[in-house]
Formats: sequence, C-alpha cells, structure tokens
Amino acid sequence: MPGLDRRALLAAGVGLAGAAVSGPAAAAAPFFRSRGLPIGIQLYTLGPDAAKDLDATLAAVAKIGFRTVELAGLLGRTAAEFKAALDKAGLKAPSAHIQARGGQDSFQGDLGKLAEDLKLLGVTSAVMPMFYIPERFGAPSAADGGLAGYLTRVATGLTADDWKMNADYLNKKAAALKPAGIKVGYHNHNLEFAPVGGSTGLEILLAETDPALVTFEMDVGWVAAAGVDPYALLAKHKGRFSLMHVKDIKADTQANFALKMNPADIGSGSLDWKRLLPAAYESGIRGFFLEQEPPFTQPRIEAAKVGHDFLAQVAA
Repeated sequence: MPGLDRRALLAAGVGLAGAAVSGPAAAAAPFFRSRGLPIGIQLYTLGPDAAKDLDATLAAVAKIGFRTVELAGLLGRTAAEFKAALDKAGLKAPSAHIQARGGQDSFQGDLGKLAEDLKLLGVTSAVMPMFYIPERFGAPSAADGGLAGYLTRVATGLTADDWKMNADYLNKKAAALKPAGIKVGYHNHNLEFAPVGGSTGLEILLAETDPALVTFEMDVGWVAAAGVDPYALLAKHKGRFSLMHVKDIKADTQANFALKMNPADIGSGSLDWKRLLPAAYESGIRGFFLEQEPPFTQPRIEAAKVGHDFLAQVAA
C-alpha cells in the first residue's frame, strides 16, 4: 500500500476513533476496532509451526483474524520467498526482530542488504530483541544451564558503560537505516530492569538513545514479570514506545530479573487489558502484537485464537 494512502487511511481511522470515544457509548467500543488498529501477532508465538509449514501457519493466522505479523527471522526463506507467503495469506509485516549480531541478516551484517530485504517485506520497524553481548562474556557453556541462564549471567554482568555502548550501537544503526525509511527499535525482557548503579539497563537505553532515531517495543509481560508498573513506565516515557508485545502472565509469577515468568493465554492472566491498552495508545503505541511464551497448555495456534478473540472484544 503506498505510504500516502496508508497514512490517509490511518488518519481516517484515528478520526473515527476520536468520534467513537467521545460519545456516551465509548466504554462499550472494542479497543482495536474503534481506533482502526489491526491485531497483530509476533510469529515467535508459532515458531515450530511456522518453521514446519509457513504457508499453512500464515493461512491459519489470517483465518483467525490477524492482519499483521511481526517477524522473528525468515525461517530459512529469502525475503522474496517470505514476502510471497505473506501476500498469499493477505498479511502485512510492518515490524521485524533483527538480532544485534550473528550474520548477514543481523545489525552486524550488510545494512544496505538488510534495508533492501526489509523494504521488500514491507517492514518499517527493525527491532533489536536483545542487548548486544560484549565479547568478554564468551559463548554459552554447560555451566549456564541453557540460553536463559547464559543471558541472565550476561545481564547481571553488564555495566552502565555496556548499556551506553548498546545505546550507541542502536543510534548508529538507526541513523544508517533512517534514509531507507526504517525505524530501529529495542525490545525489552525483564533483564533490563535489574539495578545498575542507581539506574537500570532500560533507563540507560532510554536516556542515551536519540528519540528521533530509536523507538522502543514494550513487552508488557516481561515488564510485569520484573515487578515493574507498566502504566508508570508508559507515563514516564510517553512517546518513546511505539510498539507493544501483548503478553499475559499468571498472578503467581514472582518478580525477577532472570527470564522467568508463568505465562498465560491473553485475557486469562493478571494484566488488566481494559486499562492497559488505552494507556498504551495514549502513550503513543500503535503497533500491537500478541505474543505468548511457552509452555502452552494447548496447540499454539489455538492459544493464538483465544488471545485474538479476547482482544477483538476488549472494550476500552
């Protein structure tokens, strides 16, 4: 869709939303429909299914009612192949997770080629899903007990200067990709909320990145798992978050900074979506992507449908 037409449609949607929320029936209006926003899904949620049969997975996603997806890698396909699969399903991919390092399709690779691929896919937000790991931490080892243990070890060892280095890295990549119309972002887990001196990793990233270049994607499930108030975070940094992972957790999740949570189907956990979605919108978030962490109590695609159907009827 040409940029001008898309902006015009979005403007019309916002205008209609304004009319809808100003009337007496505002409380009964479904959040996404009244604001003209699509309900998206981060494909990490369906990772094994998508890797096994991408076409069938995307068709099922579209049938549920999702209209946008956020990419978590290309699953061994080329950008052209993945775009063809998206087109076949009638889906758009406005956002993609791009690793900090690790190959040609990372921020460490050829940024010109990355920009070409992202533009072909229709991606306008390239989000770094995890911090850049300094060389001194080495590779994961058996002593880490898995990837989560390794990332926790790294996160607890990061200094304020390491977080400033990450901010500088984001600024440089964002400046390089801006001419291509691609906004660079950063996605949080709960690791970024661990104390670093008198601050946290996330606060340092927010302070040291250029708001004109770098945006943020709030994973609200991980925010809650860290024991942090998402409303206060949105209010404090209004305008810095433009994307959100809609993720729920069970009430028995203990606050931690070690990649631990008790996940729940969207709408069955502890988060108050009737309050949270409008707060996110007011703060500037326009891209919402359902995401759920394992373990699942039902097939992943069924959990995705439960989450979508809940979000579609949330009145806020």
